[in-house]
Amino acid sequence: MSLIVQKYGGSSVADAESIKRVAKRIVETRKAGNDVVVAVSAMGDTTDELLDLAHAVTPIPAPRELDMLLSAGERISMALLAMAIKSLGHEARSFTGSQAGMITDARHGSARIVDVTPVRLREALDEGAIVIVAGFQGFNRDTKDITTLGRGGSDTTAVALAAALDADICEIYTDVDGIFTADPRVVPRAKKIDRITSEEMLELAANGAKVLYIRAVEYARRHGVTLHVRSSFNNNEGTIVYNPTTESENVVEEPLIAGVATDLGEAKITVVGVPDIPGKAAQIFNLVAKTGANIDMIVQNVSAAATGLTDISFTLPKTDGQTVLTALRADQSEVGFLGLQYDDQIGKLALVGAGMRTNAGVSARLFTALFEAGINIEMISTSEIRISVVTRADTINDALRVVHTAFGLDGDTEAVVHGGTGR
Repeated sequence: MSLIVQKYGGSSVADAESIKRVAKRIVETRKAGNDVVVAVSAMGDTTDELLDLAHAVTPIPAPRELDMLLSAGERISMALLAMAIKSLGHEARSFTGSQAGMITDARHGSARIVDVTPVRLREALDEGAIVIVAGFQGFNRDTKDITTLGRGGSDTTAVALAAALDADICEIYTDVDGIFTADPRVVPRAKKIDRITSEEMLELAANGAKVLYIRAVEYARRHGVTLHVRSSFNNNEGTIVYNPTTESENVVEEPLIAGVATDLGEAKITVVGVPDIPGKAAQIFNLVAKTGANIDMIVQNVSAAATGLTDISFTLPKTDGQTVLTALRADQSEVGFLGLQYDDQIGKLALVGAGMRTNAGVSARLFTALFEAGINIEMISTSEIRISVVTRADTINDALRVVHTAFGLDGDTEAVVHGGTGR
């Protein structure tokens, strides 16, 4: 008997009929002789609707109460799913995050998992029940408060449960047939990837691929959890996200390029006229660090000989842009720079593939494809398995399509998106 953890996103449990369809799939897995633990998201757009409702009541909702509100969405879907399974003649028990032993830190809205103590889940499994767990939520032991894990929290819940329960596999169900070489909503002929390393998936997730959230991939990689990303709308095999264990897996069998991802959620700040002397960059980025903002790409120009001044540009999430600008302006005279420029009309494209390690000419092909399409590159960043470029936001979809074609990633048929959201 295998232990399988399954996660169903909001599009998979969007309404009563969807919940009944998911219940049948879970029961089929149980009938095949497996123990089953399910992490479930809130129905459809429930979380967004609850957020809108909170902001209609007050411009700045209290973080503790917001977590109490948002956690209600998963409690609704978990209870309904358990009811649907019971109607099919199988025992099912639903548990909130705290009942399931999802212990987190005290940060509301983006809590981190610090421990998983699934005592009640093991008891339910031992008694032959199918276990349903509310995703996205946890509990802090010190404050005794409910917490939420932030966007993609149900993915993280499922992976954490799989690690704690030593599951054989963690199946992430969504409304597409797996992980594709690009977003199939933008590139209709994107191809499904059969197998991808956790390292490559981390890069894709970090650079805008929404099918899996980066925290879930990081957790799976750290704890050796194998993921199977597949559609809840059919029985097709999806994409296996695995941790390479041999040199042959890590190099020989991997394609040159795994996929291309884009992100429109970043902005660029340019610090203009920075004295080109030791310590100034440290001052700037210490100020940024104090805001808690995550910096992505950094470029420093060569200083002008006549003035001894340089410009430093960096990208960061749009949500952190104004906070960082305020912090920099407050210390402008101390650092000694001349001004600030803010640009939130940028797009980032990332080309990812472990095969880059042993293949030359990838950069040349990427830049040539963008040049021939008339797309200008503003910033470049690289790692061992990734090349990222920043372009204008209004050209990013065109850039995605031409790069996808340039690297031979186009398939023969169009991808199917069943639910329309990709989650």
